[in-house]
Amino acid sequence: MALSLVPIAGLVLRYGAVAALAYAAATRARPRRLDPATEDALDQTPEGAAIGHAPGQLNGTARWCRNIRLGPNGPGMEIDLSALARLRIRKIA
Repeated sequence: MALSLVPIAGLVLRYGAVAALAYAAATRARPRRLDPATEDALDQTPEGAAIGHAPGQLNGTARWCRNIRLGPNGPGMEIDLSALARLRIRKIA
């Protein structure tokens, strides 16, 4: 039974392109100062996703926080993904 390499090659190219883009973004990222007020706002974001609105704008928040451990006594890692978003549309004269 012959193994077709065309589907596998497509997957390799797709994941290779994503890995190359991630590597390029990581090498071009410059260290910058962290704003304590922004860090506090991200830490106070409740877990889950929420969308709300105020006059003239739409706000959204999302947070996902998990602890992952490899094995019962293995090394652990905490993943905290937070996002704040605002969409404001104003008419300009």
